[in-house]
Amino acid sequence: MPNPEQALKYAIQHIAGERVEIIEGVITPVSPSWERETAIDLIRLQIGPRQRELGLRAGSGNLDLPGTENYFSPDLALVPVELATNNPGALLPDQTVLVVEVTSPSDGDTDRTVKRRRYAQFGAPLYLLVDRQERACTLFSQPGSLGYTRVEGPHPFGVPVRLPEPFGLEPDTAEF
Repeated sequence: MPNPEQALKYAIQHIAGERVEIIEGVITPVSPSWERETAIDLIRLQIGPRQRELGLRAGSGNLDLPGTENYFSPDLALVPVELATNNPGALLPDQTVLVVEVTSPSDGDTDRTVKRRRYAQFGAPLYLLVDRQERACTLFSQPGSLGYTRVEGPHPFGVPVRLPEPFGLEPDTAEF
């Protein structure tokens, strides 16, 4: 008998022409807006030089959360080059170095609560939430089974957010 979790995750990976994710068992289309893409692009531009020094790749590849009905497509994730280039499937959150989600009116609560909790449970070391509705950025770190134990922010747009080592950067958030 097929495993329902695996069957569901296999199915969404093979939906032609659609980018979707599974959030707590609900198949959800991912439809980026230009505002969201602009924020992501600004983050990429600021992190890019350091990312290359660290041997990381940036993208929005899938993250699997085994044992749950969750399969996320983050707005941006930074992962080691060897994982990005030699992995045809999804990665796990603990294989990332940084995950970034940019809210929209339709998914803001999911990014603020469900994804924050799940990324922590699955060991994503840094989770940057760019909350366009609240016009603020929050950095979550030190993941644990009950959530992130360190929270920096929310910082209003225009106040730099300090990304700790290995980045050691303060991206400008004024244009988000």
